[in-house]
Order: sequence, then structure tokens, then C-alpha cells
Amino acid sequence: MKKVFSVILVASMMLSLVACGGAGETASSALGNKSSSADNSNVSSTTISDLDAIGDVQVEQELFDVVVTLPAEFVGETTQEELEKQAEDQDIYSITLNEDGSATYVMSKSQHKKLMEELAASINQSLAEIPGSESSPNVTNIEANEDYTSFTVTTTSTELNLTDSMSVLAYYMYGALYNIFNGTEADNIHVDFVNTDSGEIIGSSDSSEMGE
Repeated sequence: MKKVFSVILVASMMLSLVACGGAGETASSALGNKSSSADNSNVSSTTISDLDAIGDVQVEQELFDVVVTLPAEFVGETTQEELEKQAEDQDIYSITLNEDGSATYVMSKSQHKKLMEELAASINQSLAEIPGSESSPNVTNIEANEDYTSFTVTTTSTELNLTDSMSVLAYYMYGALYNIFNGTEADNIHVDFVNTDSGEIIGSSDSSEMGE
């Protein structure tokens, strides 16, 4: 039976690439062949190409509606009939399967707001599961601003190790996901690592400097 992809499912699928807990399990189960590993080792396989893939999602904020276009790679073999059924079930105005295999969702402002609330909740759940986890035992707390363009990671470490350094890719992914689906610009995602005892910043990273 073919899978019916929703906008929030695609966002959750991307989150599952860097999930540090069970937040990606729902998407993984729905997709069948996607890994739902809660191990931070997934972070090391998250590349710049993963971030670029998110950028293929297009969101247009119109006067009364919001138009979201998912690239063909996220739509798969879903048919127009399945998309129409999904639109009916989820109270979305319309979903159109385009000639290039992409799918265009037209939804109300309120429906888009609900989608963003669900995405924010999924990100927050993932962040809450990182401190004290097997892969991040030194992390004690993570805070993010409202649009996920700034993260503060509190840790007992006095200097960053390789795992800490690689983990910034996860925060970049969270920030990129939220802002692209929100239809907002995020020129930079900033991450500070703060020592729990001293309160001093022991390291910082910016997505705008990737590749430099």
C-alpha cells in the first residue's frame, strides 16, 4: 500500500535524521525503510547535502493562504487520488501532484499555524531528550529562541569534543526546518556551548560559516 505523505510527516522525517530520542519514530514507522535510531551517531552522517535537501521545500505566504510545495523525492509514488483523500482528511484546501513529481499544498493560515505548532513541538521534544542521553551525557540543558535561530547548550564539559562539534549540524537542521516550513529567512543559525559551573562560553558555531 502506497504511503500518503503530509507536510508534517516530511518535516518529521527530516528531524529523524538527527533525532536524539524517539521523536523521529513516528515518521520512521510511517516511511517503513527510514532509520529511527536515537543514537547521536546519526549526526555524523548529516551532511551539507541534507541541509540543501530541506531547501528544496518551497513555502509562499499569500494574502489569505499558505502554499507549500514538497519536492518529488518526498512525495514518492503517491497518487493524485491519495493526495485528494489526504486533503479531505486533514482539512487542507487542496493538494496537487505536479508534472515534475512535486506536490503543492494550499492551506489556510490557521492550518499552517497548526502545522508550525506541531513542528515546534517535535523539535522541542527532540531537544528535551538530548541532555543526559547516552550519546550526550555531559549536556545538562538546551535552550532555543522562538524561531530556532539561536541555541544555548549547557554542558559539564570544559572544552568541546568531536561529538559536541558535530552536534551543531543537528541544531542547524532544526533551525533550517522550522524557518523553511514557516516561510521565513534564516541567514544564520547560532549555537553557544556554555559550561555549567562557570557559565562561560566554551565554544560557538554559526551555520553561515559552514564550508569556510
